[in-house]
Amino acid sequence: MTDNLVPTPFGAQTTAAEVLAGIDLKGRHVIVTGGASGIGRETARVLAAAGAEVTIGVRDLASGSQAAEEIAPASGPGTVRAAMLDLADQTSVRAFVEAWRGPLHILVLNAGVMASPLERTKEGWEMQFATNHLGHFALATGLHGALAAARGARVVAVSSVGHVNGDVLFDDINFEQHSYDPWAAYSQSKTANVLFAVEAGRRWAPDLIAVNALNPGRITSTRLGRHIGDISNSPASFDAGSTDVSWKNVEQGAATSVLLAASPLVEGVSGRYFEDCNEASPHRPGVRRGVATHSVDPQNASRLWQISLDMLAGAGATAA
Repeated sequence: MTDNLVPTPFGAQTTAAEVLAGIDLKGRHVIVTGGASGIGRETARVLAAAGAEVTIGVRDLASGSQAAEEIAPASGPGTVRAAMLDLADQTSVRAFVEAWRGPLHILVLNAGVMASPLERTKEGWEMQFATNHLGHFALATGLHGALAAARGARVVAVSSVGHVNGDVLFDDINFEQHSYDPWAAYSQSKTANVLFAVEAGRRWAPDLIAVNALNPGRITSTRLGRHIGDISNSPASFDAGSTDVSWKNVEQGAATSVLLAASPLVEGVSGRYFEDCNEASPHRPGVRRGVATHSVDPQNASRLWQISLDMLAGAGATAA
């Protein structure tokens, strides 16, 4: 973490459309995972409205195609299309990567699951880690060549304040020895998102690829909390004693993603963690804000990168 935090004139109540007001993204190619609903959909909509050609990666191609059609009419000169992408299925990720053609200017790693019951992929990986981190890791590294070809690409990893509640269980990532706790698994996966941004930002700097992570805030009316009922009472939604109970709508929740994806205000910024459209300060107990030290530790980031490579190699996948 740097002591010189990156500020912007935007804040918690800023909308994604306000962040990109007056910005022209014509000719930019964009991927948004989980772009059929929630803040992913709003992220895709606003980027397309600025002129970008947007592909939303979705598990349900029928509903994704419908979402793309609904987003497109209001998107001005940009276009929106849907493509099949199941992040928990490495075969699906590889097929998506292999089908991509040309440079990729913006990759928004938005899709995710939260506090789901214990489930494992065919490789035996715990589902939240497999979806929220490994699927996105395989996607981003698989698309590295396309990102490098853009000469100034940006990768945005949507994390969560829930990362402050737990580090990566490096010795038991898949909860084979530990009793499964859905919130511990969620926190691990969200910490992994930040660590990915730290290490990818370092590794890919020579390729002019900027990689950053973010906390979108607590968002009303999304499918992310479908496994838990009332998200306001969830352990990952607050720290004990916190007085921060603010909520955002999807337009506000997508603002930080869009800022990191396309705003000139963060040009050249990489390997950092943002919230409310500004770089976050270190986390303090009792405050539902900030970035935890464990999630920006460069040794943790390097270790997770190698473990992720090894897991993918064991599954017959390749990564850069």
